[in-house]
Amino acid sequence: MKKLFTLLFLSFYSVILMAQKHNVSKQYVPPGDPLVEEKISKWQDLKFGLFMHWGTYSQWGVVESWSICPEDEGWTQRRGPYSATYNGYKTAYENLQTTFNPVKFNPEKWVKAAKDAGMKYVIFTTKHHDGFCMFDTKETDYKITSTKTPFSANPRSNVTKEIFDAFRKENFMVGAYFSKPDWHTENYWWPYFPPKDRNVNYDPKKHPERWQKFKDFTYNQISELMTGYGKVDILWLDGGWVRPKSSIDTSVDWQRGITYDQDIDMPKIAAMGRQKQPGLIVVDRTVSGQYENYTTPEQEVPEVPLDHPWESCITMGNSWSYVPRDHYKSVQQIVQLLVKIVSRGGNLLMNIGPGPDGDWDPVAYERLKGISDWMKVNGEGIYNSKSVAPYSTGNIFYTKAKNDKAIYAFVLSDQEKVALPASISVKVSKPKKVTLLGSSQRLKWKQQNDEIVINIPAGLQQSSNLKEAACFKLEY
Repeated sequence: MKKLFTLLFLSFYSVILMAQKHNVSKQYVPPGDPLVEEKISKWQDLKFGLFMHWGTYSQWGVVESWSICPEDEGWTQRRGPYSATYNGYKTAYENLQTTFNPVKFNPEKWVKAAKDAGMKYVIFTTKHHDGFCMFDTKETDYKITSTKTPFSANPRSNVTKEIFDAFRKENFMVGAYFSKPDWHTENYWWPYFPPKDRNVNYDPKKHPERWQKFKDFTYNQISELMTGYGKVDILWLDGGWVRPKSSIDTSVDWQRGITYDQDIDMPKIAAMGRQKQPGLIVVDRTVSGQYENYTTPEQEVPEVPLDHPWESCITMGNSWSYVPRDHYKSVQQIVQLLVKIVSRGGNLLMNIGPGPDGDWDPVAYERLKGISDWMKVNGEGIYNSKSVAPYSTGNIFYTKAKNDKAIYAFVLSDQEKVALPASISVKVSKPKKVTLLGSSQRLKWKQQNDEIVINIPAGLQQSSNLKEAACFKLEY
């Protein structure tokens, strides 16, 4: 059954990933809270984070949540032995709770691999759209700590707490992904009506008492995450169709399908979150305003720097959630994505989906080891940096040290091993000193019009031992 689901859903991944393509040109509203702005500034210096989509759906190896959404889209197609009827499929999907037992769960193993690769913060899916909670909520029994779930007997069953604690011990910033829509609770998809699409299936204005119950449910769950899980730095809210009707952007295709006002009172939620977690960064993604403290372009790299804080969330494989035999990006692809994103002033949030046994695919560890090797040589030009014009020229991408004392020119290789030429031209002002990261040798250079031409000795060309991208440091 798992193989069947894998083959059928894998072909849809490219559509899935763009399902909520982010409009990055919208006006940014600064949070106004000095503590939040201070934390955003620290977060921007981190540059590289880990994202994890994980839930009961990993047992089928299918796209997270979307196969129970009754929309006729590529990423919502039902396949396999339970697909003949919607209700039969949804019942089988929800019964995955009764077999979920990720006995190999070991967050310390993840922390070590992520830290070695140079990741500095983590965002974990505490609840996706299907409503299954990966934390010990008191609001529903549809959770990993329920006695219906085999893993509840494990002393580490409250996986959100375990993950947050493990990463926090290694000085990671910690973020809680939380889905605003919940397709399990009767106060979002009311059983009286069949669900029609991703949205609430009744008119909140006609049934205000029911919508108030949903608002209270959402508020209470977020309050739990803000109260019993240690220091939380980021509240990363997904499901942007749950929003005030006045905020709908009709230029975005999926937003045109929002019929009802789905206001869940973000001012109240944010105030509560910041009362419990001072300086909390709130990311109400795709909903412009003071609660989208940074934007989240999905599976894309902006062509130019944005005028506000942002991160690109991108999958290491083809899917957000675990798919057996998924195709993972190469170390070269990941490193070059990181360089391009950082050159534009953004952060890279790289997703790895844990499997049903509670561990990552071995390939993910291999990729992180390769990234680790590269970061140990070149990380200086990534962390605590900012964008600098001209941002890129050809295959050369630029960053600038936060203290303005150095510019870094990353030369992206078209193959795994870097082949350095005899000379290279970079568009920077006259430096005091030029070196190649990974080498202590001082390099000669000359001014040529608006460029610096760096001479690379033959010995360094032949034995630089660099991979993926070389980085030249120009000191001022």
